[in-house]
Amino acid sequence: MAVASPARTVALRLLSRQRRRGARARDLLRGAHEMSSLGSKGRALATRLVLGVNVAAGELDHRIDAHVMHAGKLEPLVRDAFRLAAFEVLYLDTPTQVSVSQGVELVRSVQPRAARMANAVLRRIGEGRAQVDDAREVVAAVAAGAKREPSEEELCLASGYPSWIVRRLVGTLGPRAAASVCAGALEPAPVYVSVPPFGGEEVVARMEAEGLEPVEAGLPRAWRIGQAGALGSSGLVRACAVVTADLAAQAVCRMASVASGRLLEVGQGRGTKSLLLVGDAAELSGKSGTLEVHGCDSIASKVRISRERMRVAGLPTIVSCTEFDVTKLGNDEEIPAELSGSFDAVLVDAPCSGSGTMRRHPEIPWSLDEAALDVANEGSLPRLQLSLLEAAAGRVAPGGSLVYATCSLFDEENVGVVDAFLASDAGRGFRRENVLEAPGVASLDDRARLVVSSWVSERGDFQSVPIEGSFDGHYCCRLVRRV
Repeated sequence: MAVASPARTVALRLLSRQRRRGARARDLLRGAHEMSSLGSKGRALATRLVLGVNVAAGELDHRIDAHVMHAGKLEPLVRDAFRLAAFEVLYLDTPTQVSVSQGVELVRSVQPRAARMANAVLRRIGEGRAQVDDAREVVAAVAAGAKREPSEEELCLASGYPSWIVRRLVGTLGPRAAASVCAGALEPAPVYVSVPPFGGEEVVARMEAEGLEPVEAGLPRAWRIGQAGALGSSGLVRACAVVTADLAAQAVCRMASVASGRLLEVGQGRGTKSLLLVGDAAELSGKSGTLEVHGCDSIASKVRISRERMRVAGLPTIVSCTEFDVTKLGNDEEIPAELSGSFDAVLVDAPCSGSGTMRRHPEIPWSLDEAALDVANEGSLPRLQLSLLEAAAGRVAPGGSLVYATCSLFDEENVGVVDAFLASDAGRGFRRENVLEAPGVASLDDRARLVVSSWVSERGDFQSVPIEGSFDGHYCCRLVRRV
């Protein structure tokens, strides 16, 4: 009797663990001890399966439910196995006979009596493979420049995204750019790191020695990692010798960077951008320690992680990490000392839908509620984003910069928020400035500047779009307070 391969078995365990814990797929993959037992090909397959099932969960369930009698009664672990098998049958290049056989064994491993049913169901699902292949071919052709508009169904099939996300992508980006996003939705996102401005040669040499296959990524100190699976075991991230950050996120930090003075980071998270901002300042000034970064976040667990990272990086006197509700920045009686006063630069890294990072965070498409983007809703993301921007604006010194950033592709969270801010009382003292004029971007050579300028709109804002083999979708607008 055949047995499910180790990679598929590990993938099923991780999917089950993710469901029980409500965890993020990337976080589980990063810390899963089972992954270390697999070879490089096995790790790649397990990763592809886990991420793919998350991205296309709704489409997979639709097909499973169409062929399973009493599908609502499937035990959760059995559904996990069916999802994993269905994804491989529909989207991977595995021969159908092999993917069906392996899927049957996965189901058998968790519920032996369901194996016969699994064989019939997966074969029926496999009959839809041609439809998926045709849709992916059309969408890829449009992304490459073919002069036709893909249908909503074709975009959904190619990406696994729900129809409302596809409609918003088309409405915001246009058919061709939306096709580019959908064509790469199920492909792994590239991994980038930033190295320190001083002593970076030694770090690069170590990356090469660890087999990470680093390649220069276009921006100073930025490298693309060819063998991302070996990054965690290298110890470089843990020691803060490198900072893992998408290339577009590194570009956004350059738009917010200043060589010296005080910088307020709203939405500090786990401190990734703090580390990048300190590195950019050292590069701009030619020395270290000329910038103070004061970060704040409302989530206590993230603040703890950020503080520990700054300690490991040797930056606790340069970077502060404070738990604080940023909407109260305008209240001088409640604000902590480190966040008081004015700042030469303020970066608002706003909480958002994450639509520009869906291939990196595959839970987003089927967990995001469309109502969260509706400006009319009191608790919507755009309402929150505007309140954060208005609160942070009062901390910008005359002549200082206010940078607003998201990892969203949707206008409601991006230009819509900025336009609403500029029309408000809090925003009337600010003017929009082209991000190419930011010190961290203006100092780039022509080749590096092109990485940024190719994604700058007529308004002067940065908006990248995730395409296959390239970086994520990020938005950034730079505002300057008039003296």
